[in-house]
Amino acid sequence: MPTSSDITIPSPAGDIPALLCVPDSGTGPGVVLVQEIFGVNGYIRDVAERLANEGYVVAAPHMYWRIEADFAIEATGPDDLPTAFEVAGQHDPADGVADVGAALTHLAQRPEVDGAVAVMGFCFGGSMTYLAAATHESACAVSYYGSMIGGNLDKAAAITCPIQFHFGSDDAFLPNDDVEGLRSATDGMGNVEIHVAQGAGHAFDNHRNPMFSNPDAATAAWAKTSAFLAANLKG
Repeated sequence: MPTSSDITIPSPAGDIPALLCVPDSGTGPGVVLVQEIFGVNGYIRDVAERLANEGYVVAAPHMYWRIEADFAIEATGPDDLPTAFEVAGQHDPADGVADVGAALTHLAQRPEVDGAVAVMGFCFGGSMTYLAAATHESACAVSYYGSMIGGNLDKAAAITCPIQFHFGSDDAFLPNDDVEGLRSATDGMGNVEIHVAQGAGHAFDNHRNPMFSNPDAATAAWAKTSAFLAANLKG
């Protein structure tokens, strides 16, 4: 079973609290896992273990550390959204991109990491993954339904690493026009994969939240994610 612990990631702005999840083997390639708007909660810890079970060393930084260091909501329905949106609204995306960069650097230098380091994220984290991939070096990136992508299509050309995107066709928080805009912005870029789960809404991977969970879409998307990470981090 993977081993989880709390660590800090040094950065110019201060020490970033984070979750570290290490596979049974004790070593492996690295993945910086960026949270949804609900913080490093049970779902993100589950995803960290899911990745560790596939052999990756995972670091999940608490992205709201400047606002509320240990913020986490075990979201199960719409009543949980206002508090999460309030905290997320105070977050500066530029700070988030810098923090992901610090996490990538730190994870690559950890003794548990043997190999390259990727970044991936969900929802809020999907946006941060996209923006970080356009700014920092990583072996690859996986972005799930990042709602800020549509407003930052000008950043797409700066992404040189392999990147895989996942969206739902029925996402109430992310217009299909944004996905089509991303297709246009990345047309001809051989490093980009875009997958749309038909009939799936926002946050369809979140198995802990019945408001969002879509097991069939999640399973299909994770199979693509797993193969993508293995090809770029283990191949």
